[in-house]
Amino acid sequence: MAIRGAFFKDYDSQNFFDETFSPDQKVKTHYQKILEMFESYGETEFQRRRALVDLMFRNQGITFTVYGDDKGTERTFPFDPVPRIISAKEWAHLERGLKQRVKALNLFLKDIYSQQEILKDEIIPSSLVLSNPNFRRQVHGVELPHNVYTHIVGCDLIRDGEGTYRVLEDNCRTPSGVSYMLANRDVMARCFPKMMSEERVRPIRHYPIELLEMLRSLSPRDVPNPTVVVLTPGQYNSAYFEHIYLAQQMGVEVVEGRDLFVDEGRVWMRTTRGKQQVDVIYRRIDDDFLDPVTFRPDSALGVPGLVGAYRDGRVALANAVGTGVADDKATYAYVPKIIKYYLNEEAILPNVQTFLGGEKDDLEYILTHASDLVIKEVGGAGGYGMLVGTESNKGQRETYLENVRSNPSNYIAQPIIKLSRHPTYYPDSEQFEPCHIDLRPYILVGETMTIVPGGLTRVALRRGSLVVNSSQGGGSKDTWVLEED
Repeated sequence: MAIRGAFFKDYDSQNFFDETFSPDQKVKTHYQKILEMFESYGETEFQRRRALVDLMFRNQGITFTVYGDDKGTERTFPFDPVPRIISAKEWAHLERGLKQRVKALNLFLKDIYSQQEILKDEIIPSSLVLSNPNFRRQVHGVELPHNVYTHIVGCDLIRDGEGTYRVLEDNCRTPSGVSYMLANRDVMARCFPKMMSEERVRPIRHYPIELLEMLRSLSPRDVPNPTVVVLTPGQYNSAYFEHIYLAQQMGVEVVEGRDLFVDEGRVWMRTTRGKQQVDVIYRRIDDDFLDPVTFRPDSALGVPGLVGAYRDGRVALANAVGTGVADDKATYAYVPKIIKYYLNEEAILPNVQTFLGGEKDDLEYILTHASDLVIKEVGGAGGYGMLVGTESNKGQRETYLENVRSNPSNYIAQPIIKLSRHPTYYPDSEQFEPCHIDLRPYILVGETMTIVPGGLTRVALRRGSLVVNSSQGGGSKDTWVLEED
């Protein structure tokens, strides 16, 4: 099918891999019905549905926070109504690769907090782990339920210029965005119901049920209904909407540190009916602020004595303390070796080529090729603290490289990947234009491993930008995995 109609008349993927159109500008088979429906609406009906989408997001208070913006911090989450569609065959490949990767990362975490065999065998440098600020010696040797450390994982995937799926990074501490994934689906189901029914899209609404069951499986007490809570830093956190949303969806309490206390080695929650023992904490607070007795003494967000109860097996934490070592951007470079070491398998989903600032030859390459690289802080997140060579001038690069030279181990670099593109609607042009996207699937690990079909597709809404983070002007799309090809 050729590109037709007013919406797509000028669409051109500009030599990038396009999710929707083939190089000869034909619509790919699994997108044909969707694009035909959008064209069939016409301008008036399409705009009516777009307005309904915006109204639903505002009424539900679906927001995120941008720090340091003079226009204000609280924003309605930008959403594009053209869904990203993944075929059943593609998803089967992604699911195998994600399960392999997360299994290996959990084995890695168990090892470095016990026997440290991977370090003794010099598969990765010991300094990478033992000098990592996210390595927590305070929990060395702690036995965890199911030997699982990272229970909720968000792996960021991209497609390169050839259409190959690659892992861009692993989020093993407190991956965010799943509430937007669920909200996107609700909005699409209400505003474009016919599309979903005709395409036979796999459901994702069971995610909160799966999350709750996984959390309950971690309970140290053998009781029918363990007490699960969501621990939030409070309303000023950028993901506060998500903390509230997930707690409501699971039917559990959302608490702040001041709502919990430790007594006789157990964790309790203050309620109007007196104290109640807490079995499992889904914590959305970083390690440093979790317990002022064990970590930062100035933290007002955590619970004094919490880590002691955790070490004694009186309460479970998801994700476990110390998981940040696994999603460090320097550790990322070694994940294919980690998979080979623990599973004796080649990585199903490849990495992006990565240069380590701590390696002499890699550092030299970074310093001399900065204009062609994306340079990131190893502990950075949200699109902050990074340099995109092609989007910077010489002066900006030199200023940034001064920091790299002064602390090279704090930086990694990757070639600028031609991220795949997807049609996205722009109100100012009243056209669908190609924008770069990525994908964050969410993996739950307890007694078993579960991946809801799809994930959060993030889209770079600033024309030409490669940065998809909402804090940097990005938005999102609903992600549809088809029941069958």
